[in-house]
Parts: sequence; C-alpha cells; structure tokens
Amino acid sequence: MTDLKGTARPTTGPESFAGRWEAWHSRHEAIIGDRHGFLAITNIHWLDAEPRRFGDAPGAWCSGADGVRVELGEDEHLMVEGEERGGTYRLGVIPERASRFAYWGENAVEVAKRGGHDLIRPRHPSNPLRLAYAGTPAYEPDERWAVSGRYRPFPAPRPTTVGAAVEGLEHVYNAVGEVEFTLDGRPLRLTAFPGPHKGELLVLFTDTTSGVTTYAANRSLVLDPGPDGSVVLDFNRAVNLPCAYTDLATCPLPPAENRLPVPIEAGERIPRERLDPAVGQTPVPPVPITRAAP
Repeated sequence: MTDLKGTARPTTGPESFAGRWEAWHSRHEAIIGDRHGFLAITNIHWLDAEPRRFGDAPGAWCSGADGVRVELGEDEHLMVEGEERGGTYRLGVIPERASRFAYWGENAVEVAKRGGHDLIRPRHPSNPLRLAYAGTPAYEPDERWAVSGRYRPFPAPRPTTVGAAVEGLEHVYNAVGEVEFTLDGRPLRLTAFPGPHKGELLVLFTDTTSGVTTYAANRSLVLDPGPDGSVVLDFNRAVNLPCAYTDLATCPLPPAENRLPVPIEAGERIPRERLDPAVGQTPVPPVPITRAAP
C-alpha cells in the first residue's frame, strides 16, 4: 500500500489505516465515557419562570428574559468557573446550542439552551448508564469507505430547520454548502453545517443500514475540506450522537436530503445501550420531564 506521494505505508500496526482508526476510536470512546459526559446525564429539566427544585441537582431553577437563575439554600453551593456560588446566582442568557457547567461534589449540572428553551441536565459520574458503558460496536475499518468528494459552498449560509430527538423540538442550523461524492458509481450529496472547529464541516445523515445495524435516527461525520474544496468522507469515522445512547438528549435529526439511499456499512453501529434498555436505568427517583411552552 502506498500513500499519495508513492511512499509505502504499512498495512498493520499503529501507522496502518486500521491502526490510525483504532487510535482515533479509542480517543472517541474516552470522550463518550467521560465522568461528566452525556452518559452521566440523569434527567433533562426544561425551565420556566417558576423556580423549581429537582431531585438530582441543588437549588431551585428558573428562566426568564434575563436568562437562567438558581436559588441555592443555606447549605447549598455550586462551583462556577472556579468560584463558589451561593444564594441567588444568575447564570445569564445562554446562547442557542451553548452550555455552561456548574459543579457540586463529584457531580455537574449543564445549563443550556436548545430549540429556544432553557434547560438543565445534571450529570452524575455514578449514573448506571455510564458505569455500564463497555464501548460502542463498530464496523471493521475498511479503506473502501474513505471516499473522495468535493465541497461546494453556498454563496451565503442557508438557515435550515431540522427535527430533534425530543418530540416537538426543532433546531435551526446554517447550512454552508454541499458535499458531492460518488459511491459504487452512484453520485450522492450531503448538506453540510459548520463543524466543531474552524474550517471543519459537519454532516448528519442516515442510510439504508439505519435502524438495521446502525442507529435509526442519525449519525454524524466531521469533514476537513482542503482550500480547493477537495475532501475525504471517511465513513469509518461516522459516529453516533448522544441520543443513540440516552433519551435525555436533544440531538438534531438530518435534513431530509441527507437520507442516503445506499448502505453505509462503516462507522459506529447501534449502541448496546439501545439493544439492552435496562442498562439505561437512572439512580435517582424519576422526575417528570416538563418544558415551557414556546
């Protein structure tokens, strides 16, 4: 096997295609299993103007025109950005799709805005869903699924409304262009959104394996186009979104045009947590999930 410069590359070992994939996937697994990652979420609480207490976080929480506020009791404190906070503390207006974190003991609480609504999601490292996590099944890496393509940016970003894992919730993303590629002689394209880092793209998609061997609602892939628009879609690195593991996520669904009519037999498969729902039991008494009206 040779690289683009004609230099021989090993087919096994850490520098091989499979070895590089294994190293990448190990880093990705560590993020999934992080002590305050999404597997640690114990509930999702939608906030409104009435201060309310919940069973898995300190304080009484509410939301209004001035943002999110928490009223902490005499013996309650939160660490926010390295400073201890007590009494009435205002976290302010949270931008859409942003999050702030506060901590108490070994636990954390995420304060976020999704679909125009403020929420909190407590995160407990002791959550059974996290403790039982044993890795995500994935297809064996195969260079066939590293497909060359072309990124074609739009003249201007296009606001695109997509559904969400939470019923009745919608997300609006700015689509920045399309990625065109060919698979088994069939021309295909995917609408792309801004990626997690500058210059990167994010595509959300389903394919004909969705709901069969891969998670039904969505998978995602991060792309890094070159200055000339050339890009490699390495579907071996297609990953599940948090909603594949927990019902306490607000993940976006792919736009309709990103439902690929072909099987992508690469990347992460259906998580064990979906195959065995008992793994996802929470350690706290059930708290009703409520959401403020739009």
